[in-house]
Amino acid sequence: MTGRSAGPQPRPWRLAAIVLSALVVAVFAGANAHLIYVAFASRPDCVAHDKATGEARDAGSFGAAQSSC
Repeated sequence: MTGRSAGPQPRPWRLAAIVLSALVVAVFAGANAHLIYVAFASRPDCVAHDKATGEARDAGSFGAAQSSC
């Protein structure tokens, strides 16, 4: 006997690469889930637009096409 095992030697870099890839995918998915949650959870109150009242029409400012109020 020479002292070598019969099976192939495990490569630690392959396991590290798989773990790192899984961690990157998990962080990416978590960040996107957080952005979607914040987009739906933060709904601003209705704000009156200057353009709807006609005050800003001649001032050259922009406003919403149609107010949701």
